[in-house]
Amino acid sequence: MIVVERKNINDILENLKGFKKILLVGCNGCVGIYQLGGEKQAIELAMLINMGNKLKDKKIDTKAITVIRQCDKQIVKEELGPIITDCDIILSLACGAGVQTVAEVFENIPVIPANDTKFIGAQAREKGTLFEMCIACGNCILDKTGGICPVTRCPKSHLNGPCGGVYKGKCETDKERDCAWLLIYNKLKLSGKLESMKKIASPKDFTKAAHPRKQEV
Repeated sequence: MIVVERKNINDILENLKGFKKILLVGCNGCVGIYQLGGEKQAIELAMLINMGNKLKDKKIDTKAITVIRQCDKQIVKEELGPIITDCDIILSLACGAGVQTVAEVFENIPVIPANDTKFIGAQAREKGTLFEMCIACGNCILDKTGGICPVTRCPKSHLNGPCGGVYKGKCETDKERDCAWLLIYNKLKLSGKLESMKKIASPKDFTKAAHPRKQEV
């Protein structure tokens, strides 16, 4: 089970500032099943964004759709590929893993989260290799890091760039693993958001992610 919480609408509008064509993408997987980020929530959020921008006398084009699962690269390519050229930015209603998958598939388009992922609990997993992409910290920063989570994908959870151990683009803890911050740099450069790397991130509040956790359902 995945639990997400909608970000403050003012924060979402701030992240969308300057973009004219916005594609809201809901997920009919985990967040959709629990009525947290599916088709209904995507449509409702699109309406809120439109109202917020109308109040500010801003003209934007907002489109809301859903995909079966945002954490599946092939599904994302097939369902979003034909319409992706028609948007300037993607606002994802999926969990942190889904946001990062979409950002990885479409490298030259900014992908930001509409939700904070607070909890991930599962009884079973599909067979095959699984790669951790989100620790459900409850305070998503993917809007600032190009849709790539340094808290999870950097072994040291660095928030302000790479450490001194990166060598030829690889992490010192695993020579086969790409440095998370190199991936973030490349993504921000491709999507025209490299300027955001100059901003110093404050120390992260991990109290929302204290382990072990339980979630009432």
